[in-house]
Amino acid sequence: MNQLVAALRAHGIAEVDGSALRRAEYSTDASNYRVVPQAVVFPRDAGEVAGVVAVAREHGVAVTARGGGTSVAGNAVGPGIVMDLSAHLNRIDVVDPDARIAVVEPGVVLGSLQRAAAPHGLRFGPDPSTWSRCTVGGMIGNNACGSRALAFGRTADNVLELDVLDGAGRRFTAGRDLDAVPGLSALVNGNLDVIRTELGRFSRQISGYSLEHLLPENGHDLAKALVGTEGTCGIVLRATVRLVETPPSPVLVVLGYPDMPSAADAVPALLTHRPLAMEGLDRRIVDTVRRGRGPSTVPDLPDGDGWLLVEVGTRDRADAVVREAAATAVRVLPDGPEARAIWRIREDGAGLAGRTVDGVQAWPGLEDAAVPPEHLGAYLRDLDALLTEHGLAGSPYGHFGDGCVHVRVDLPLQTGGAALRSLLTDAARLIGGYGGSLSGEHGDGRARGELLPYLYSDRMIGVFERFKALFDPDDRLNPEVVVRPAPLDRDLRRPAAAPLPATDGFAFTHDGGDVTNALHRCVGVGKCRADLGSSGGFMCPSFVAVGDETTSTRGRARVLQELANGSLVPRDWRAPEVHEALDLCLSCKACGTDCPAGVDMATYKSEVLHRAYAGRRRPWTHYTLGRLPQWAGPASRFARPLNALLSVRPIERLALRLGGMDPRRSIPRFAPMTFHRWSKRRVSVPARRVGALPHGAGSTYQRPRVLLWVDTFTDLLSPSIGVAAVELLESAGYEVLTPPPGVCCGLTWITTGQLTAARSKLTALTAALAPYAEQGVPIVGLEPSCTAVLRSDLVELLPDDPRAAAVAAGTVTLAELLTGNDAWVRPDLGGLEVVVQPHCHHHSVMGYGPDQELLRELGATITVLAGCCGLAGNFGMERGHYDVSVAVAETALLPALRAAPPGAVLLADGLSCRTQADQLAGMHGLHLAELLVRGAVTSGARRAST
Repeated sequence: MNQLVAALRAHGIAEVDGSALRRAEYSTDASNYRVVPQAVVFPRDAGEVAGVVAVAREHGVAVTARGGGTSVAGNAVGPGIVMDLSAHLNRIDVVDPDARIAVVEPGVVLGSLQRAAAPHGLRFGPDPSTWSRCTVGGMIGNNACGSRALAFGRTADNVLELDVLDGAGRRFTAGRDLDAVPGLSALVNGNLDVIRTELGRFSRQISGYSLEHLLPENGHDLAKALVGTEGTCGIVLRATVRLVETPPSPVLVVLGYPDMPSAADAVPALLTHRPLAMEGLDRRIVDTVRRGRGPSTVPDLPDGDGWLLVEVGTRDRADAVVREAAATAVRVLPDGPEARAIWRIREDGAGLAGRTVDGVQAWPGLEDAAVPPEHLGAYLRDLDALLTEHGLAGSPYGHFGDGCVHVRVDLPLQTGGAALRSLLTDAARLIGGYGGSLSGEHGDGRARGELLPYLYSDRMIGVFERFKALFDPDDRLNPEVVVRPAPLDRDLRRPAAAPLPATDGFAFTHDGGDVTNALHRCVGVGKCRADLGSSGGFMCPSFVAVGDETTSTRGRARVLQELANGSLVPRDWRAPEVHEALDLCLSCKACGTDCPAGVDMATYKSEVLHRAYAGRRRPWTHYTLGRLPQWAGPASRFARPLNALLSVRPIERLALRLGGMDPRRSIPRFAPMTFHRWSKRRVSVPARRVGALPHGAGSTYQRPRVLLWVDTFTDLLSPSIGVAAVELLESAGYEVLTPPPGVCCGLTWITTGQLTAARSKLTALTAALAPYAEQGVPIVGLEPSCTAVLRSDLVELLPDDPRAAAVAAGTVTLAELLTGNDAWVRPDLGGLEVVVQPHCHHHSVMGYGPDQELLRELGATITVLAGCCGLAGNFGMERGHYDVSVAVAETALLPALRAAPPGAVLLADGLSCRTQADQLAGMHGLHLAELLVRGAVTSGARRAST
């Protein structure tokens, strides 16, 4: 391996990485397979790609081209050199609106091409669900399709010309000409009969090579024939593609049916109305969304256990579809928030279907079969019977208008590949019997290549082999894929990962108490590699800022999966590869919600730190920042002299350095009077009397009670928020109770992996708060990250304590509490411009929807930012993280503050968010409690003046 890396560098290829960390990240894609490369290369131009192929030929190693790494069949992994073409070969050279073409490099992300074409009213037709991170080169490799391929065609139908480098090192232009490749014309002419009879029978026949494009009646189109060859015949260096007109006002018709086969039966008749898209969606996938993200995230759907999502260009066509559909129930939606929310559920299908309703892991393999649409209903019934026969289950969805079905199956891969082989062999017979294709858009890869003889004659298989040999005579390009394929049960990732049982850290309840199961939630769909800001997502801030696989949720998960494997990365919680991968994780928890597979990297990082440093000396910041509440309480008694001392900048910088923090930061100041000292001066009902508080008529305490839990940060650093909350809640008619000082959730211990101490803190907190929760008294949290601990981490760290579940269920945010209070006299926030920075934990655990709805109801004009502020608690304070912290802030927060109109207010409930805005932009942020109290005062003044 070292010789290969040295040879690549000697050839002038700059970015070559043979480290275990990098090889772990690229050892798998979005498939079941794990193939560890010898080296990973990030070529900067076409010349370097040619250099890589030359070195590979000289050293006799394989070359695998890779884009976004979202391939589901194992077509983007290989044992030799993996080339990531997305890093540098990502330029859009031409967008010609008159000719309706674009010229792009292979690493261009589809979403980037769509944004470049959109101002001209154009788009690239195919749109796979991974459009936000898949690359055009990868789409060409797999012949990707997506929902709207029904109207606009497959990738092959939209490719005009390719600049190609083949396995022999020859560079040529592939268009409508067979003479570009010696021997190709003879191969085609000698096999016209078998090509005509076995290939090109229906639109989604993607398995094998699409040699029907080489026929004379199809224009001898070599470019189209190379689409779908999965990197086995050539590497695309540049592509000229066709653009199509974007439908101006699509209409979505949602049709409900008793089951998915019944929905499929309706497809042929509906195709006569020329829909733009026709997708199938199973109730079990929708139920997964409701369970994981809350019922409010799913728009109202018509009654049924299966749905067709039919998109058409006009309302008239929508009405015609409704008349034809024979559905049990119908909803018609214009292009808008509800329609987009439904499409997002469909786009996340691969991740959402990765767990059954019972929480069992489900896997690809059978996820991409296609049959002619007229046979789809019958095929689905036979498929259900086949799965039942094998004792398995799955949730079908997919491109029903094209006859393409995606389904992930609860195969017991942790025990080996026998069940996979048995199922896929029987499924291949079934699919072949319907004249179908094992692949409808994902390619054959390592998952299905072995099964091609169930679809094609021996002669056709031989033609495939001879076709590849014309381009790659030494079999260097993505070997063992399509031609002379590897066994489908070889190189499986999951069987090689040993169990990592939960111990004294997190319980991993939803993963069977096994960290390995949790880590394998990541199936590689790669949504963490997309900028989700435009759709309100927060994941993954470090990747958006840095753009390296190491900084993505997927990259980290792959390294942790290698920890469970133990062969490339040591099976040691202290392995340097593991800690390097986790270093730039902000523990923002966004992946827990935004990742469709439910990966929770913040929890994994905390568990790793807990096990790595158990009984050992920890990094210094684990003591200074990780135990902040422990020393901050006593220090706050000397707030004034400490603040004065820290106002001397050289002293503050010294304190930062000594504490393991970046000297460019500033230390937040202690409040001269804490919240609890302020509350002692008020006449109030002490919370400790909750059990004895009288009830019923004549009681002094007629008002509903709430427990205002004031966390350490609010108490010591921002007590004005707690004071405002008391004023607000009392004005809303509540009797406000407060627990005694020092009731801490252990947040800083959790984020630094000091879970034994965190459990101790949470045990004390549960004892203090459970009596209120058990009596139905709402517990109101103010600091989002602390509130999130009570709503999520608490039950994972104290899984056997029923009081913890009561506290979690009884904890609410201010907005959640106030939204249901009809007695509250709402302030008028009309005319107020508010820039809103939701805290990441608020977004991911509680959901920011209630806050957003409340602000709009009160009349505020709001700009809600999507993305992390970049400070993320201790992360942005620590030495070595400052630059990334600022880069994350530059993705949303800082540009929004610079663009804010004069007089705009920054609303930021999180201390981290307010601190980041203050230190980097000089902008003071308000908490929701402060904003509402200020609004109430202003509203009162307005009423008084009138």
